[in-house]
Amino acid sequence: MIIESNSDTFIKINLGKIFMSNSVLKLEEVSIFQNETLVLNEVNIDVKEGDFVYLIGKTGSGKSSLLKTLYGDLKLNNGAGSIVDMNLKTLKEKDIPFLRRKLGVVFQDFKLLNELTVNGNLEFVLRATGWKEKGLMSAKIEAVLTKVNMHTTGHKFPYELSGGEQQRVAIARALLNDPKLILADEPTGNLDPQTSMEVMEVLLELNKKGHTIFMATHDYALILKYPSKTLKCEDTKVFEVVQRKN
Repeated sequence: MIIESNSDTFIKINLGKIFMSNSVLKLEEVSIFQNETLVLNEVNIDVKEGDFVYLIGKTGSGKSSLLKTLYGDLKLNNGAGSIVDMNLKTLKEKDIPFLRRKLGVVFQDFKLLNELTVNGNLEFVLRATGWKEKGLMSAKIEAVLTKVNMHTTGHKFPYELSGGEQQRVAIARALLNDPKLILADEPTGNLDPQTSMEVMEVLLELNKKGHTIFMATHDYALILKYPSKTLKCEDTKVFEVVQRKN
């Protein structure tokens, strides 16, 4: 049900709190704080298996705080929330590594280790998450690099790659432990428009193959080119918007 106009591009809709059993992310009446400051209030989100969901909003609107709550950097104190079958409300510090093994997280600034090759970066993550068998690790690294069309670059160092190539490697890293959900925080924020589209094509292809993706972005041009379910952070609220039909 459409309830009010929001902008020239999007209209705001209210679908109510209709949650399905195949949710990989569900928040109900959640409040999010940074220190003592309320950032978001009465947040209700439902992301189902196979969804591709954008999260938009101006700088400071709460996008990053929401994502930090989802991967355990900010504690959830108010409301109810679950992600990849883990309860965010009761999440303890010792549980956070297990949560992050079930998530794939892609950041704007890549967060690759420049002193390690591409293969070394991915092996580092596998070892940190409990992998030991060299042959299995090599096969897994080749598989995820192939998914993002970077299988010939494993011997290179990050500084030898373009920004778009580094982000592809970062996406491959997010796939290493077969996550049920990929959280992407402004993954095209440091890229030029053409490279941004190339990275989006990678993410969309992964989504077509069954990966669930929740992506924060401020790039409205990408959303217009690749439309999908879109949530907006504004005035401490999160609500769904749809593109206007011209």
